[in-house]
Amino acid sequence: MAVYKRSYRGYSGAYTPEWSRFLILTRCASQGLYRSKAITGFLIACWLPFVVTALLIYLNHNSSILSMLKASGGQLFSIDAKFFKNFLQIQLSAAFIVTAFVGPGLISPDLGNNALVLYFCRPFSRTEYVLGKLMVIAKLLSLLTWIPGLILFAIQSSLAGWTWMFTNLYIAAAIFLGSVILILVLSLLALALSAWVKWKPVAGALVLGVLFLGAGFGAAINGVMRTQLGHLLSIPVLLETVLSSLFRLDTSVYIRPLAVSVSIAFKKISSSVSRR
Repeated sequence: MAVYKRSYRGYSGAYTPEWSRFLILTRCASQGLYRSKAITGFLIACWLPFVVTALLIYLNHNSSILSMLKASGGQLFSIDAKFFKNFLQIQLSAAFIVTAFVGPGLISPDLGNNALVLYFCRPFSRTEYVLGKLMVIAKLLSLLTWIPGLILFAIQSSLAGWTWMFTNLYIAAAIFLGSVILILVLSLLALALSAWVKWKPVAGALVLGVLFLGAGFGAAINGVMRTQLGHLLSIPVLLETVLSSLFRLDTSVYIRPLAVSVSIAFKKISSSVSRR
C-alpha cells in the first residue's frame, strides 16, 4: 500500500489475552495432525475399548440378562478399582503409540528448519512455546485416558446409585490424577527427544525405544542382579505402579519402594565387604 494514500489504519480490534497466546501454537499444530487419516483412524479405533467397557457395565446391571445367565451375587463381575485400572492400562498402551507418532513432529521440524526465530520474534516466551506444543499431545491423550474413564465412572454411578458413587469417589480422582501424570511424563519425554534428535523418524523410534527397550533392560538387570531396581528403567512399570497406588491396589507386584531396595542392596554390599 502506498504511503501517500494515507489509508492505512492500525489494528483497533480486541487483542488475545497474554495468558492464552500459547494456545495459538496448539491450534495450528493440531490442524495439521487432524489432516492425517491414519492418526484420525487410530484415535477412533482407540475408543473401541471404551465402547466395549460401557457395554459390559450396562450388561452387568441389566436384570433380564442377569436372570438369564443366573449370575451369582446379582452381577456378572465386580466393577471396582481394579476394573477401571485395567481399562486405563489398556489406554496406556494406545497412549504410547500416539505419543511416538505425534510427539516427534512437534519440535524437530522447527529446529531442523531454524524456525524458532520466527516464533520468538513474536510475543512468545520459551515456556509458552513448550507449553503450546505440549498441549497438542495433552489434548490427544486426554481423549484416550481421563475423559473416557470419567464417562465410564459416570455411567457406573448412574446405574449403581449415589451410594456407590460417594463410596468410590477415589476411583474418579485416581482416573484423573493418574491420567495427568501419564500425560505429563509422555509429553515431556516426547518433546525432549524430539528436540534432541531433530529428525522426526529417528525421534519416533527413540520414543518407542525408551518406553519399551527400557523395560527389557530393567528385566535383564532384575534377572542378573536378583533385585527390583531394574524396574526403575521401565517407564511403563513405573506408571503402572503409580496407577496401582492411586487406585489403592497392591504395588508390591511391580516394584518395591526405592528406599527399601536401596537399603537391601546396601546391606548386601556391606555384608560381602565385611566377609572379605
